[in-house]
Amino acid sequence: MPDIRIADRELRVANIFCVGRNYLEHAKEMGSSIGAEPMVFLKPSSALVQGEAPLVLPQWSSEVHHETELVVAIGRGGRDIPVEEALSHVAGYALGLDLTARDVQAAAKKAGNPWTLAKGFAGAAPVSDFIAADTIRDPQALEFTLQRNGELKQHAQTADMAFGIATLIAWISARFGLQEGDLIFTGTPEGVGPIVSGDVLELSLPGLIQKTFRVA
Repeated sequence: MPDIRIADRELRVANIFCVGRNYLEHAKEMGSSIGAEPMVFLKPSSALVQGEAPLVLPQWSSEVHHETELVVAIGRGGRDIPVEEALSHVAGYALGLDLTARDVQAAAKKAGNPWTLAKGFAGAAPVSDFIAADTIRDPQALEFTLQRNGELKQHAQTADMAFGIATLIAWISARFGLQEGDLIFTGTPEGVGPIVSGDVLELSLPGLIQKTFRVA
């Protein structure tokens, strides 16, 4: 399993939880709605990409989309974590990409099959460096962006999440349990779209995180 570093602490990545449809406008652009509870799926830890490695698109998909997200790293696990205590379990934050083979996902949905391949292929979870949790006073008062080849494609206000970070931690811990080293991709805003070889993707959490990914 891969490791991540947060300040002087190293964590072994356990599970990668991902939240779908957590911003209303993104749900609308996908022709969906937001339910009464979070919609959570998993990526294998082999999907994680760190450092300066280029993003390698799968040859079996002709339409891979970027989905930019705030990523939460769990520093202290637990079951049935109360909402009011949830943020104390966070070790750090990063920006990440929930890369999605959209054509493969659409075919799986049409056939009524799971779409793990579309979301969990090798390299489908690139992340920036992590910053310590105490760097951020209020994770629900952030904004982050994605530029593709210098053009703004996604702009999120975390205040617009349907399910806030503390709620997600509490919900996931009650259904799955959380472990030290688990990551939570907290959902993407509207503006998702395709990427191709040669693209440059710039993720920004102003003043805190700047990360550039290049597509091989």
